[in-house]
Amino acid sequence: MIDRHALSHLLEHERELFQEKHPRSYELYTRAQNSLLGGVPMTWMMKWAGGFPVFMRDANGARVIDVDDISYIDFCLGDTGAMAGHSPRATADALARQGANGITTMLPTEDAIWVGNELTRRFGLDLWQFTLTATDANRFVIRIAREITQRPKILVMNYCYHGSVDETLIALHDGVARAREGNVGAPVDPTVTSKVVEFNDLTALERALEPRDVACVLLEPAMTNIGIVLPDENYHAALREFTRKTETLLVIDETHTFCAGEGGYTRAKGLQPDILTIGKAIAGGMAAGAFGVTRDVAEKMFARKDADYVDVGGIGGTLAGNALSIAAMRATLENVLTADAFAHMIPLAERWTRGVANVIEAFDLPWHVTQLGARAEYRFIPNPPRNGGQAAAAHDDLLEQYMHLYALNRGILLTPFHNMALMSPATTKSDVDYHTLVFGESVSQLHQA
Repeated sequence: MIDRHALSHLLEHERELFQEKHPRSYELYTRAQNSLLGGVPMTWMMKWAGGFPVFMRDANGARVIDVDDISYIDFCLGDTGAMAGHSPRATADALARQGANGITTMLPTEDAIWVGNELTRRFGLDLWQFTLTATDANRFVIRIAREITQRPKILVMNYCYHGSVDETLIALHDGVARAREGNVGAPVDPTVTSKVVEFNDLTALERALEPRDVACVLLEPAMTNIGIVLPDENYHAALREFTRKTETLLVIDETHTFCAGEGGYTRAKGLQPDILTIGKAIAGGMAAGAFGVTRDVAEKMFARKDADYVDVGGIGGTLAGNALSIAAMRATLENVLTADAFAHMIPLAERWTRGVANVIEAFDLPWHVTQLGARAEYRFIPNPPRNGGQAAAAHDDLLEQYMHLYALNRGILLTPFHNMALMSPATTKSDVDYHTLVFGESVSQLHQA
């Protein structure tokens, strides 16, 4: 058991240390209150545990330097957006070249063909379209699924995350589906548009699909945004069987699970989705996303002649597929996030996991650590959760803040939304071992309190 009173004192000490070490960041944060909501350019940046965010000056590889000249090993990596590392040379050079030769023209480039072919090679889907975010990709494919099936609803997993898509902001509360807590200005009751079940619950899945009113199941192949929740051994085979039996489209969101390998979890486990979405990482940090479909889905998309895919039908955007983001995608996929890169990154995640597990065992803590490809995460419960509801119930905000801030004060960035670490091609063994050292020190402080 952790002494909560002592934990509060430890956290307060870390906050005082953070304030002392970051006078310039605090000055900028104070100035920013005059023009930026919450003092930040995007409200998610308010999440950092120190009471205000560090302001970045430089970021390169697996390192970030802030305006107080403090260097950090970055295991957050823009919550996957910078999985390629910060400003990888090939991507930065491609952006400079393309930036000087046209950023957006609403015309295709030859690079787009290369990227489409490469995504097919990696993920197996036949035909691709580009977006600016994974949110857009998910939003568009939901509309496509409804068009094809002429069904009104989608199905998602409890405590899923697929960007700011209205239909996915639904959760189970004491077994009852309703709007996810904190859903800002929900435009419509999500139970009108969506169904929600727990991940790994095949009985609930089959029951939800039986009425044949669901256009598509949209899910991550392993949950990541409520912490890592891995699928049961037979889960994906049964999911594919149920969706085919009920003529429901299966959409796999690889935005975070791309960390499983060069073809994501889909290729690593031989999954067969009808549609696949991805974002964040494929352009090395540039705003980009994509969705791929099978040829069968593509044929059905255009079966109804009044479906407008080229103007105001709700699919696409003026800047989607722009020359700059496409150039970044090609450079990143061709030269940075390669098979060799994953062969470097995944063993580092294994090393990170072993280090954390050894500390947990040494202090006999009722915690565990889970790995998914190049990603790993520890939790403050003894056994891995099987679904989003169990994962959410295990959240310990005070303890999480302490662990994060202790690491931050000693030069380590972790994802602020949970205890996740991601490896990049630029991450090193010494980076991982330093985290193990700091993690052990933070636990030792808890043990002594």
